[in-house]
Amino acid sequence: MSPSTITGINQLPVKEKREIYSRMIPQTLKDHFHISTDFFDQHGNDLLSFKFAAESPSVEMGLKHQVDFPDPILYGHLTDTLNGQIHILLYILNDPDSPRFDIDRMPDGQKTVFGKITRNLEAEIAAMNAGLSPGQVRRGLGILSKAMLSFEDFVISLGQNIYFVDPLYYHNAVIFEKYGFAYQKGRKLMERIQSGFSPGGDLIRKLDSSSPFRNPETSSSIRLRSWAIHDDILGEPFSEVTMYKYVGKKAGINTCFDCTW
Repeated sequence: MSPSTITGINQLPVKEKREIYSRMIPQTLKDHFHISTDFFDQHGNDLLSFKFAAESPSVEMGLKHQVDFPDPILYGHLTDTLNGQIHILLYILNDPDSPRFDIDRMPDGQKTVFGKITRNLEAEIAAMNAGLSPGQVRRGLGILSKAMLSFEDFVISLGQNIYFVDPLYYHNAVIFEKYGFAYQKGRKLMERIQSGFSPGGDLIRKLDSSSPFRNPETSSSIRLRSWAIHDDILGEPFSEVTMYKYVGKKAGINTCFDCTW
């Protein structure tokens, strides 16, 4: 019987685990970077890495387009929910041809956990000015819709029809709304943010240019709102938000319906 959970997949031999998890990699990504079906380059280097211990309910997967490149073009961290459903903890698509901004580490090399523990402000300001959102070290690849289809094929292959995700930042949640995700928890926080950034709202009054992340034009931009929230304009971290999606559900209506990107 085929496994239906991360825990079950992780009990399999490495070759089988690798085959199952690689199903979530979109073909367009492999085609664009000329990655072979076995994920080895012409010199025999493995471009696909995993952390998937046999006793673990989670998996980390990274795919590079070049073995010595510092960042993966795709990174995913998945785990099982208590009910054995798929839960995305982190999913990243990086454009390796775009500039890198070191928002994930301090000048001395200390990790910032994408600004959640400590912040490299100089790198964050440069990233924001370059059009990036919080948490991005590089520009994305613009293939999220195709990547989501591949991921849902992976979910279907496990015999499941629903999966969960934790948006790490406000803009992630708005994007997921547009793709048909609903809130398991965190809807009230999103509504509070929308109210705060609306005319007369309490967050509007905090857009006083006291930091580069709090300019008046922030209120009407999803991306800039996300930077302001990352800059603690709420007085609390953006956390405890979990969303879910039924496989095949069409795009929904996002909370910030009057915002630009």
